[in-house]
Amino acid sequence: MTALLEGRTAVVTGGAQGIGLAIARTYVAHGARVVLGDLDEAAARAAAKELGGEEVAVGVRCDVVSAEEVAALIDTAVTTFGSLDVFVNNAGITRDATMRTMSEDDFDLVIQVHLKGTWNGTRLAAARMREQKSGAIVNISSLSGKVGMVGQTNYSAAKAGIVGLTKAAAKEMAHHGVRVNAIQPGLIRSAMTEAMPQKAWDQKMSEIPMQRVGEIDEVANVALFYASSLSSYMTGTTAEVTGGRFM
Repeated sequence: MTALLEGRTAVVTGGAQGIGLAIARTYVAHGARVVLGDLDEAAARAAAKELGGEEVAVGVRCDVVSAEEVAALIDTAVTTFGSLDVFVNNAGITRDATMRTMSEDDFDLVIQVHLKGTWNGTRLAAARMREQKSGAIVNISSLSGKVGMVGQTNYSAAKAGIVGLTKAAAKEMAHHGVRVNAIQPGLIRSAMTEAMPQKAWDQKMSEIPMQRVGEIDEVANVALFYASSLSSYMTGTTAEVTGGRFM
């Protein structure tokens, strides 16, 4: 197997678990060194240890809503491993409720974490990458940002916003050698989705032509593609990893 990210350094936000950790694991398997940023510092450190320890991975606390903390995360990557080649904006939360019952705080928080957090990561990573005239930014959106989901006016708006942000940033950074792309996962197996009521699960499964749930590694593989030179002529694009749902 060719190591697609040999010698490169990647930062992954929300990297201590789930899709973020799967992306980091795939990157390490392809020769990258990774810095995991997560609100849960202990979990980030434990995940970094699991990935192979300080030779290949470090975990630090990072609240993506804070530009200072995102800047510190990037500085950690550069001082520890010598460069910043890939940045994955994956950190996210949900605060689902219908519009009628959603609090203003729960709307604001989801927009802040997903949309402002992705803007912080994209803006600060791009500023560093343009200096070296190369880099790949991967933004994790969601199928909810394409179709809108009941109970997710905050999340769907934020995830749609990430697609628009990705395209605008891609246009700004293309001539600097920095690529910016997005991924929209559909129904992916995780602790969160497996806790879903059976009725909701069955409804979602009925919408998937491939008739199965996606695995986190299937999202990670697309993040690997976008991070590597395999996608060297792609920027501003959105990959749907959905099994064909809502195509």
